[in-house]
Amino acid sequence: MLCWMNGEFIQAEDLRISPFDHGFLYGAGFFETFRTYEGHVFLFQEHMNRLRAALNEYRISMPYTDEEIAEAIRSLDDQSDGRDGYFRLNVSAGVHDIGLAPSIYESPTIILFRKELAAAPRGTEKKAVWLETERNLPESEVRHKSHNFLNNVRGRLELPSLKDHEGLFLTGEGFVAEGVTSNVFWVKDGTLYTPSIETGILPGTTRAFVLELAAKLGMVVREGLFTKDEMELADEAFVTNAVQELVPLSLVGKQSLPGASGVYYQKLHSLYVQAIDGMKEG
Repeated sequence: MLCWMNGEFIQAEDLRISPFDHGFLYGAGFFETFRTYEGHVFLFQEHMNRLRAALNEYRISMPYTDEEIAEAIRSLDDQSDGRDGYFRLNVSAGVHDIGLAPSIYESPTIILFRKELAAAPRGTEKKAVWLETERNLPESEVRHKSHNFLNNVRGRLELPSLKDHEGLFLTGEGFVAEGVTSNVFWVKDGTLYTPSIETGILPGTTRAFVLELAAKLGMVVREGLFTKDEMELADEAFVTNAVQELVPLSLVGKQSLPGASGVYYQKLHSLYVQAIDGMKEG
């Protein structure tokens, strides 16, 4: 695997990170995951804005411009015979002594990982499992995509695989939150439902775009606090993330759902794909 680290292209096996990096010692770091479409990242600016907001809050510098990151992404695809890839852009706080002495992190460790995309056709269904692990509270007012990912790891351990299943978190109060690697949506009587950001979920870039698409379709949208019983009454449901797009659910708990044949899932995903095609043409 070829990667890009602090401005240089490096093979994965040659990457080196200091044990004194505060991303390792204290989890001080943030990341974004996305994929390319003919060398382009859909909603790239939204990903970078979210990352920079987290870095600014924790006083971690970002020495590269968005265009420099975009060029590194294109170069990694080009050096992989032009194939689209799965990317993780990781910004770690950088090297400091043990202890919380720094008031600003000016020399971060920045790595752009690229791996091959999994061969999963659009519309591949998953089954949703209610997790026993509760969704934890974020450290900040809004959840960031941070190195502190143990809650997600704990939830994933309850699943046989992430290929065929998605685990759904409930909050400590019993409200539907999000998936291990996704945001959650469902439709009932033509209304689109999704948990509110106040449940402590990640404000997903794909989540926000789906809400825009629903508005274009004239759908009523409800963001709020919902129980798992309410979700299990859904007519259809799906989860979202930037790599897998909109993933239809054929089962939520013990409730069977139409999965990829869901009428509103098909409408929303069709508009999503149209937007991606428009980006490539532009």
